[in-house]
Amino acid sequence: MQLGHWNSDADGPVNEAALAAKLEQLGYRVTRYVYPPGTNFPPHAHEIDKIDAVLSGSFRLTLQGESYVLTAGDYLAIPKGVIHSA
Repeated sequence: MQLGHWNSDADGPVNEAALAAKLEQLGYRVTRYVYPPGTNFPPHAHEIDKIDAVLSGSFRLTLQGESYVLTAGDYLAIPKGVIHSA
């Protein structure tokens, strides 16, 4: 897993366009989703490598026995086949 944090000194202010550009530079296609508070995703896996990033609010991901709480500018790469929940 690759856990990243926004660096305002190097990356400037976090905003949707800048975060999308950073993720695209890492090789990811960016799709925007908005989830209401309390949304739950049960354990599952994907057939592709993916990355979850947060523009505002917070998002808790649990994988391989560890929980991560992502906040604005944070991102977590999840390899294909890794079971995770959120």
